[in-house]
This record gives sequence, structure tokens and C-alpha cells, in this order.
Amino acid sequence: METSEFVIGQRWVSHNDSVLGLGIVTDVSGRRVTLGFPAADEERTYAIDNAPLSRIIFQLGEEIETFDGAKYIVRAVEDLDGVLMYHADDGENIHPISEVKLAGSVNFSAPHQRLFAGQFERNGAFRLRVATLQHLDRLRASPAQGLIGARTQHLPHQIYIANEVARRHAPRVLLADEVGLGKTIEAGLILHDQLQTGRAHRALIVVPDSLVHQWLVEMLRRFNLHFSIIDQSRYDALKEEEDDVDALVNHIFGDDDSVNPFESEQLVLCSLDFLVNSEKAQKDAQAAGWDMMVVDEAHHLEWSPEQASPEYQVVESLSEASQGLLLLTATPEQMGVASHFARLRLLDPARFHDLEAFREEEQDYEAVNQVVHRLRDNPDSISAADKATLAEWVGDDLDELLARDDNHQAVIDALLDRHGTGRVLFRNTRAAIQGFPERQPLPEPLACPPLYDDTRYDVAGLSPEVSVPDEEQWLAEDPRVAWLEKKLAGLRPAKVVVICANASTAMALEHYLQLRAGIRSAAFHEHLSLIERDRAAAYFADTEQGAQALICSEIGSEGRNFQFAHHLVLFDLPANPDLLEQRIGRLDRIGQTEAIRIHIPYLQGTSQEVQYRWFQEGLNAFAESCSVGVSVKEHVEDLWQQALAGDSESLEPLIARSAEETDRLKALLHNGRDALIEMNSCRRDVAEALIESIEQEESSAQVRDYLMQAFDILGVDVEDHSEHADVLKPGEQYQAGMVTGLPDDGLTVTWDREQALHREDMAFMSWEHPMVTGVMDSVTSSGLGKAALSNLSVKALPAGSLLLEAVFAVHCPAPENLQLTRYLPVSPLRLVVDVNGRDLSAALPHDKLNELCSNIRRRTAQAIVPRIRAEVETMVDHVEGLAGPHLKPLQQQALDRLDQAFVPEIHRLEALRRVNPAIRQEEIDFLRQQQDAAREAISHASLALEGIRVIVTS
Repeated sequence: METSEFVIGQRWVSHNDSVLGLGIVTDVSGRRVTLGFPAADEERTYAIDNAPLSRIIFQLGEEIETFDGAKYIVRAVEDLDGVLMYHADDGENIHPISEVKLAGSVNFSAPHQRLFAGQFERNGAFRLRVATLQHLDRLRASPAQGLIGARTQHLPHQIYIANEVARRHAPRVLLADEVGLGKTIEAGLILHDQLQTGRAHRALIVVPDSLVHQWLVEMLRRFNLHFSIIDQSRYDALKEEEDDVDALVNHIFGDDDSVNPFESEQLVLCSLDFLVNSEKAQKDAQAAGWDMMVVDEAHHLEWSPEQASPEYQVVESLSEASQGLLLLTATPEQMGVASHFARLRLLDPARFHDLEAFREEEQDYEAVNQVVHRLRDNPDSISAADKATLAEWVGDDLDELLARDDNHQAVIDALLDRHGTGRVLFRNTRAAIQGFPERQPLPEPLACPPLYDDTRYDVAGLSPEVSVPDEEQWLAEDPRVAWLEKKLAGLRPAKVVVICANASTAMALEHYLQLRAGIRSAAFHEHLSLIERDRAAAYFADTEQGAQALICSEIGSEGRNFQFAHHLVLFDLPANPDLLEQRIGRLDRIGQTEAIRIHIPYLQGTSQEVQYRWFQEGLNAFAESCSVGVSVKEHVEDLWQQALAGDSESLEPLIARSAEETDRLKALLHNGRDALIEMNSCRRDVAEALIESIEQEESSAQVRDYLMQAFDILGVDVEDHSEHADVLKPGEQYQAGMVTGLPDDGLTVTWDREQALHREDMAFMSWEHPMVTGVMDSVTSSGLGKAALSNLSVKALPAGSLLLEAVFAVHCPAPENLQLTRYLPVSPLRLVVDVNGRDLSAALPHDKLNELCSNIRRRTAQAIVPRIRAEVETMVDHVEGLAGPHLKPLQQQALDRLDQAFVPEIHRLEALRRVNPAIRQEEIDFLRQQQDAAREAISHASLALEGIRVIVTS
């Protein structure tokens, strides 16, 4: 039947508006035809000569659905005066079903169905679909999956820990790297990896109140993770909304059915202080359940066998409601062995249940550490006593290990596996990692003006300007202001970070420098919005027209890194040694290329001088990172308070006792440091291989080329911004549903990691950026590019010949957390055949066809499709026949990869569990379940036809 012969009752679809569903011819008058579209409840009239419609004829074996929801398989088709009668099977009987009774909604999933229904695209869409499948195949099988695209430096210890922890089931570990090594980044990498790979979906971050903003910004800026803050204001807003009858009933009879804000978000950030003070929030957070929980500043969780702090109790209850748990602290043993044990107890209460037994194990670790050091220093000669110690840990395997060529490394590896806290504790030290810059403290003693006579001492004397009501007066009389102006002029054009305790001080200084001294500067404090802070940081980072100085309040020493600057001015000194380390840590990072000049202007004869001398002579906190500062302060608190209050006789004893206690605590940390843990926290060879894989994905222009191809089809305009950077904006043909995260006013993006590290106002585009993954998901989950019709003009083929280019992909329905794509990738299979079934795939490569094929005008294509339907169906049969034999080898390869990954690891953990209780039986059981489930899923895999391009020669 010709497409122009319309009969009332026939079913047709619109090319231009497929969302209308399946239309039914309701009237044919003269040169016009009218169709009703039940699914959309609309009626359309078309000119018969150029109606953008395609006749729908279901073929044998296809599924049809009637308007009452019943589904059948077509077994025969009968034409009754132009209206089709399907003889269809419901599983038991054959029923005659007129096409008039078909459902109004229709989804043509098979590529050839879409072609016959007129739902085909131009060549570009098909190319995009093929490219998407090829990229997905490579990325999902990559060892770098989950680690690509974070806005961070590729530091081996961070990458190693992220990979080691993230690939575990529900990891529960303590991240205890020293200050400046990036525990927040490690936690973010682990979260990003677990969320990207489907191992986790719901995450809760619990931090001190002062760090909520820092974590929110870090997770968004570095990892594109959008966390929602839940605090008292969130609860207050919910309470205001509860003004209906149900809310009143809940208020009277109980609120068990009230809204739980923790359940309404997948990624939640919350203050520990808020949870401690709100019993309702505690219960809600616990009831919500989590795949992963992160707790920062975990050394503040106090515990003893007799009593646990409220903070510890809250975290303990939440840890029971979370499968995975990351605890972060730079000083795991700062508060003593009991507190260290208490944190390990949160991670694995079954393993760490007895404090005294843990103390005994700690003593064993020190002996093994000494043996390991000797083994590393002189691997060819170890004493009988050392062998006996090692045998206690390694057992009967020792002789075999010592006989190997890499005997010292083999023994160390075996010890790492069997080591008590090696599974749950990761700690890197600045001494072991190296790469940190020199610190150069440059004190600047200044005379104290009479203005501050009443506020020379106590904590108020550390920031005396705050007590002066007249801002103009202290700016004029405080010698630190004139000194700062002169210092900045002398250092020009070098970038300088200035940090002071209070926002009011920062704002006053910035106004003074900008308006009176003519020095380009920017303010950075808590009264600015996130966007304003980003702009200030970008203005400071600009090397050409940017600010010379960034004037920060204390919040400026949290969350932002300015290692491109080499000068730090401490306009005042904080009371807390940890805050001093945070300030210096904004510049003292791995990646800092020069020595850090720390300028310290202090007022003589005031508490500022006391604090300077205590930091410098008592703690040596300016020249070296001081992880024991808080513990020392607690030890000398009384003397410190007296000296700060102006008691000159207390100062020298304060410095002497502080220096003595600093040395004692550092020696304890060094001697008690577990060499095995340090080695297990960064295996450089593993880390460097991972970094190479990550950089291989980032170094090529593939991601930009892919997105340019996608944006051309999806209606996104791309404007050049600068080298490695573009501006993306919605265009006239913008398909918003296919592109996520593109603001109406556009987005500036960079494709270069180095530029992304310096320009935080630009989005860093990578294969794991939400916009890229969103585009790829949209392409594979939609019909875009599933069917295309094109023209090929070559002398070797006679005009009017037909070719079919088809792409298949492995289809294996399974839970995301099985990670099946690591063993059974997308594996796109491309085939080209002619009507006779000849395989022309090698002779006509995809890239070559892309060069030679051209688009066919839409109206011409609509006229061609009905005429070539029979030939296309024949060619589809041919490619499906050719594709079939490829499945079993792919399945077998997947099963082999699966066994290679699971069997050795299961056997290893079973053997280790006999000597190391830190190995959880739950972990072994989970691996067995994962292996069984994966094998079952792989056995049901199939090759699905993902797209076709019909090529007509001319």
C-alpha cells in the first residue's frame, strides 16, 4: 500500500512530533487528512501531498499493546481494505486485533522500527551514538574510572589511598595524613569514586560547625558533588510549611509521619554541633540510613572506658546506620591511646572491643616496626631474633618469602596484609611524602601605640583594633597598617595573602589599601556570598590585571589554597596553634614552587609578642608543621594564660616547658609511628600507574571533540574564551532535557587541569563531569541516533545499492554496584552488510563512511523509507546473524576477568582472616555474593542492536 493512501482507522506517527504518540485516521476529505492522537488528546489536519507521517505496520514477532493495556506478540497480519488486522498471541491463544484498538502511546525501541516510523536522524546523530558507545566502553573498563576529573593535583599518596579505599565494599577507614597532605581531598576522591561507580548513592558528611561552608565549597568546586546543608533553619522552614490538617494531626498524635529532611536528599552535609543539640535531627539522620558517612576532625570525639562525650555518642549511633565510614584526623594519637582506640572502635566494634588487648598489640607493632626498618636498610642480613619476630607475624610462609628475589619487599607486603590496623588506618607524613617548601619566618617587631594601652594583654590583645570603635583612628595609628602598605609596595608585583582574625579588620584593611594606598587588593571574608568569594579569589589569581593582595579573615585560612603565592602576612596571631597551621597551610602545600616567606608584624610589649615567642621558641610552629600544638597548649594552659595576661615571669618557663613537651610528643609520634602503615598508605608504583591512566584520559582532546560533536546536535553554542577555555550557552535549538547543568546565561569551562587549578571560576570539563556523563546517559537512554539514512556516491558501487551499517552493544541488566562493565564492557560491535549479506565491515571503516556519506533531504528520505523496507529488514537479519557468534566469547572473557579479580582476593582474605581479625567476614561474604551475582548476570547478557545507518548509493 502506498503511503499516500489514507483510510479511516489506520495508525500513523508524526515525524515532526513523535511525542504525540500513535495517531488514528479519523477523516479523509479532498486533499486533507485528519488524525486523532489519543495519548496527547489532540487532533491534527495535514495536506495529503506533504503530510509528515509514516504508516505504522508491526511485523511478525513484534509486541503490540491495546488501549486497555493488554500485550500480544504478532503472529500474522491481514489487510482488510486498508485497515490491518493483527492475529496476535497472548501466550495462550491467538486473538484478532484491529489496529484501531492499539494503544495511543508507542515507543519504537528497535532502530529499524524507528526508521520505518519515520523517526530517523541525520548522519551526525548516528556518529554521536557510535562515539558515545566507544567512549563508554573504554572508560568503564579503565582502572582510572571514578578518579577522572577531580579538580586536584595528581599526588601519588592521595590517588593511592582513594583507589585502595574506594574499591572496597562499604569501606570503614581512618584517614590520618598529617596537616597539608589533603585528607579532605582524599575523602572527596573516595566519595566521588563510590558515587561514580554506583558503589554508593547516599552520603552524609558530619563536620564541626566552622567547617560546614568549607566542605560544601570543596565538594562542589573540586568534585562537582552538590551537598545539601541540613541545619536548624531547614527544620524551621519545614515547620512553617506544616499548616495543613495532616500536620495538625501529627502535632497532636505524634510526628512519626512527619517529613524527614535527611531522607529527601541523597548527599547531606551537617554540623556535629547541630546534631548534638537536636535530638530530632539525630533520630532523623539515623533513620535515613547511609551508604557512606564522613566525619572530619575526628580527634575531637572524646571517649574513655568510663564515659563517652555527647559528640562521640552521636557519631557512634550514626555510624551504625551507615555501611561505610571515613574518619578524618591529622593527629590520630594526639589525645592518647584510648582515644585512638575509640575511633578504631567506631570503624569496627567487633575487631576493636578491648582497650587493654589493643595496648598490647600496639607494643608488638613497635617491635615489628624496628624489624621492618632493618629489613629495608639491609635486606640481605637479618638476625635470628628478627626472624623469630617475623615468624610470629608471617607464620610458615616466612622461609618461602625470604627465598624470593624480592625477599624484603615480599616480607613487608605479607606483614602489611596481616597487620592489625593496616586495613583501617592510612597515614602519610610530610617527612615521608616530601615535596613541601621551606618556611621562612620573618618577624617584624613594632612599637605598640598608646591607642592600645588598655588592650595590651589577654586574648583581646591579639586583635586590639577590634576594641577601637573608630575605624579611622586605628587605621591611622596602628603601625602594622603603615608597615603593611610599605611592605606590599616593596614586594610588588608578588602576590601576597594577608590573614587576620576578624572580618571587620579585613574589610577595613582592604578599603584602606584599595582607596588610599592605591594597591590592588581584594577582600575575602564570611560576609561575602559564595559567588563574591569566587570572584575575589579569581581576581587575586589573575596574573595580569589581578589583585596583588588578598585580605582574608580567618575563614580565608579554610578551604582555599593559594600555593601560587609565596608571601604570607599574619596581621595578627591566633590563640589556637591549629589555626596558625591552617593559615600557613593555605600556601604550604605540595605544589608550592618557592620558599614561603611568613611576615609576622607584632606589637612589642603585648600579648602579640608573647604569642609570637611561644609559637616561635616554644613550638617552632612557623618554620615547621606542628601537629602537637594543641596538646602542648593543654599541657601548659595555665602558664600560657598567665603570660598572655602580662605576667612576664611566666614567659620563659612557658617557652621552656612548651619546647620540652613539643620534643617529647614529637619523639613519641616518631617512635610510635607504624612504618607498616606508612608504607601501606602510599605504594608509589601503584599510584603512578593510576595517575598515568588518569592523565591519558585527560591529555587527549577527546572529551572536547566529543562534546563539540554533541553540542552541535543538542543546540549548545560554543564561544572561544581563551586558550583551553570556552563559553557554553544555550542556542536556538537547545535541547535542555539532553544537557544538564547549563545555566541560561552560559558557563565558562576549561579543558585543562592546570588552568582549572588556578581558575576556580571555570568549570573543569572531563569525562566524569556531570555535564559529560549526563550527555552520554541522554544519548544511550534516548532514541537519538538510533536510525539514520544517508547517501553515498562512489564509483565502485552501482547507483541504488543499499548498505546497512549497524552497531551492537552488550546488554546485561544488573545492579550498578556489581560493576559488570569492568568485566563485560559495552563492547560495541560494528558491522556493514549489503542486501546479499556480504560482510563489508573491514572494507568500509566507520571513519571512512563518515567522510563519504552525506545527508538526504527529509522529504526525499520519507519517500525512500517505505520502498526499501523489505531490503532493510533482510539486512537487519543478516547483521543479527553475523553478530550472534560474537556473544559467547565476550561472555567467556568476562567470566575469566571476573574470576581473576575475585578468586585470588577471596582466598587471600580468607587466609588473612585466620591471622588478622581486622578482616571482616562480612567483606568476604560480600565478595562471594558479588561474584555469584555477576556470573549469573553475565550468563543472561545479550547483544542488542543499538543503531543503524541505511546507506543509499548514487
